[in-house]
Amino acid sequence: MRPIGSPNELYAHAIALEREAAERYGEFARRMADLGNEAAAEVFATLARLEGEHLKTLLTRTQGVDVPEFLNGQYAWLDAGAPETAARELVFRLLTARQALEIALRAERRAQAFFERVLLSAEDPALRALAREMAAEDGEHVALVERLLERTREPGLDSRVIFER
Repeated sequence: MRPIGSPNELYAHAIALEREAAERYGEFARRMADLGNEAAAEVFATLARLEGEHLKTLLTRTQGVDVPEFLNGQYAWLDAGAPETAARELVFRLLTARQALEIALRAERRAQAFFERVLLSAEDPALRALAREMAAEDGEHVALVERLLERTREPGLDSRVIFER
């Protein structure tokens, strides 16, 4: 990983990460609803909303700030191809709630590790503070998804699961 040199660059990565997470959780919610698994759909819809709120906060913080742009797909959870690709469709046809949570957990852990690497390598105090904040947020997401996984049986999410933030 190339070192992150400024808060603006870190914001760019964070925006890309949050955008991907919100989109994937939204897709997972729709897939679980299509399968008739309303409990799982609700959980993923809530996760999508939380990620969307984080994205909105980041976009608000960076209004009028020169934030670099990244290529689409740099933080893709599934594949970097267009949503119409056959591989992506196959994944969604076979995806269970547990598998979606496992994908989400890997992605949340990668995001947390990314921000922790920035925290450890940054010399700028403002950049370290921002990286610490973002790592902590993703740490909360990791813990949440881990709790949900503990309560999730195959092939779907137990209908008694209650989303707890």
